[in-house]
Amino acid sequence: MNDGNEIMSKVVKNLEQVYDPEMPSVSVIHLGLIYDIEILEDNTVVKITHTLTSAFCPMADEINQDIQKAGMVDGVKESIANCTFQPPFSMDMVPEETKMAMGWE
Repeated sequence: MNDGNEIMSKVVKNLEQVYDPEMPSVSVIHLGLIYDIEILEDNTVVKITHTLTSAFCPMADEINQDIQKAGMVDGVKESIANCTFQPPFSMDMVPEETKMAMGWE
């Protein structure tokens, strides 16, 4: 059975492959869209709390599904993608490394 740290590492690695189609060069995790990852119920449930760059994002359903799929790693029986807009996304949430790499500073 996987331990929580191993599951977390795999989920983060998967999230690094999830992109907002409107910003395909930066993953959701590197954009600062992932607020929290919880490993629950004896490491069988992953709950990922995230936001979107806009409440009116036309790709919201697709992004949410991709985030949910990212939580389905070996040993996990359920992955929950919980979208929230509290706090709302702002460029302040983008990690400094990403801003520098993208030339956003």
